[in-house]
Amino acid sequence: VQLQASGGGLVQAGGSLRLACAASRPMFSTYKMGWFRQAPGKEREFVAAIPWSGGSPEYADSVKGRFTISRDSAKKTVYLQMNSLKPEDTAVYYCATSTGLAPKYEYWGQGTLVTVSS
Repeated sequence: VQLQASGGGLVQAGGSLRLACAASRPMFSTYKMGWFRQAPGKEREFVAAIPWSGGSPEYADSVKGRFTISRDSAKKTVYLQMNSLKPEDTAVYYCATSTGLAPKYEYWGQGTLVTVSS
């Protein structure tokens, strides 16, 4: 599976961005799609995830109530709507796919940079 992330950019604090991650082929219902981020000098961290089947999403505590993950099966795309952005949200955002065959995300996109200015 190849993943192409897009939608990053520069935004002022309090603003919004929507990231998109397009998959190269249809996803199986057992797959899970996730978003992660890595800020400069920090380790990569989990942001949000959603089962491709459309089950309950998961969020990191730091983004709950501000970010929303969703997917469009027909477009083979998962989205991350980010509202009320904060400077601490600045990071490279990566999308990833877990096939469910192992407790990990096997496929990763190239990342898209989100910069939130104060």
